[in-house]
Amino acid sequence: MTDMKPRHGLDAQGIGTGATIHWNLITAPLVEHAIRRGEGRLARHGPLVVATGKHTGRSAQDKFIVRDAETEDNVWWGKTNKPMTPGHFAALKADFLAEVGARDELFVQDLFGGSQPEHRVKVRVINELAWHNLFIRTLLVRPEESELADFVPEYTIIALPSFRADPERHGTRSETVIAVSFTEKLILIGGTAYAGEMKKSVFGLLNYLLPVQGIMPMHCSANIGPNGDTAVFFGLSGTGKTTLSADASRTLIGDDEHGWSDTAVFNFEGGCYAKMINLSAEAEPEIFATSRRFGTVLENVVIDPETRELDFDDNSLAENSRGSYPIDFIPNASEHNMGPVPQNIIFLTADAYGVLPPIAKLTPEQAMYHFLSGYTARVAGTEIGVTEPSATFSTCFGAPFMPRHPSVYGNLLKERIAKGGVKCWLVNTGWTGGKYGVGRRMPIKATRALLNAALDGGLDSVDYRRDPNFGFMVPVSAPGVDAGILDPRETWADKAEYDATAARLVDQFVENFAEFESHVDEGVRQAAPQSQAAPALA
Repeated sequence: MTDMKPRHGLDAQGIGTGATIHWNLITAPLVEHAIRRGEGRLARHGPLVVATGKHTGRSAQDKFIVRDAETEDNVWWGKTNKPMTPGHFAALKADFLAEVGARDELFVQDLFGGSQPEHRVKVRVINELAWHNLFIRTLLVRPEESELADFVPEYTIIALPSFRADPERHGTRSETVIAVSFTEKLILIGGTAYAGEMKKSVFGLLNYLLPVQGIMPMHCSANIGPNGDTAVFFGLSGTGKTTLSADASRTLIGDDEHGWSDTAVFNFEGGCYAKMINLSAEAEPEIFATSRRFGTVLENVVIDPETRELDFDDNSLAENSRGSYPIDFIPNASEHNMGPVPQNIIFLTADAYGVLPPIAKLTPEQAMYHFLSGYTARVAGTEIGVTEPSATFSTCFGAPFMPRHPSVYGNLLKERIAKGGVKCWLVNTGWTGGKYGVGRRMPIKATRALLNAALDGGLDSVDYRRDPNFGFMVPVSAPGVDAGILDPRETWADKAEYDATAARLVDQFVENFAEFESHVDEGVRQAAPQSQAAPALA
């Protein structure tokens, strides 16, 4: 396949450049260009290995949305969605286009965000790096060859890692910038080589566009059981979305971003972006196999320069080492990246306090409460400056990517749960036997066994107890799981310390939810955990 240049080129968008433009290249030539340009090297078994420099995670504090007539009343402004003036964006755009015009070589892909045809958006991505172009081609949905000639982009992303923003001229915090203009339908990314910024920008775009169509956008993975039952796994990076959805017994829809329409759960993407640190064939065989495939891109994975062997346990380049690969590298992936509407919803949380049980059953009201709360732990490496897990609340399990008010997404979810009679579960993939630094990470085998029991009906007939702090129902036994792990208090050596820690966590939930109380009904407010004074620790 040669360059597939569409009739609607960059000049039709008002983008002028004297660069050699490589249009819609497929995997092999993009890898060749990346090697030729010194952007990476091939590992022994075929993947392309690259380093992203100082930016090994998202630059959350450097992302801005242009505040104008389109966004003024539609964006949830605050610490997550920070405003940029139209004037600053105009200056930034002018400087980006000048840089594009001065490049010798550019790589362009025309892609879809979204797998369900009636709900997808056309995105053009312009890159200065060949491996970035391969990454975004892998992560978004690839059009058929017949669709490329007449492709007219609705939104455009320009990603220039070598660009340096000027805080005074561009209104930025630093030399790094991710700026989104919904009015100009343009996203500008500069000063960072972390490829995840591109995919998350498309996610944010769909999170803005789809709710007005009644589509629920979700930061989740999803798979389908042998009986056609779809399960959706909400969770932030590092909570296990990718790992737990890559189950050999179930068909993978996708690992990170989906929409829930009236007829389907559909993947926003055409690839997966998995954490690679400490990856092993024993614990994650499906994902490990992708690390030995040509076409996979490995970011910040240590490679021996002589043997080209990979060391997934070496975190000297990044804790957040990543691998991107086409979804069909997972043997049991869905052919169309879609499945039926879900029968089960799982909220994944990595509880750094070690208070939450490994699994709990939620009422619809509790489900909305925990969805809006979005409690988890920030996992080391996912964001710059985060070096160890710490408790955090990220509403909708994805606040950094949600431009609209959380109640928009929460109410959509509640409506769809009620309409479909969906079962809801809270699963703790974090710590047990004590808080972070004292206890240990929840065994993945136990988590998988509990999930399997929830999804195949194995937890329908067991006895439950009501958690005294959070009010949800916790199984007292589960097939194939040591019952001792199901009651977190019993796993702690110091029961009084558990009680004190649990009380503090409850109070944090209550304090965090105060901003949402006026946006939910009484049933959801009553689903809150019971606040109690935290006893003093000796």
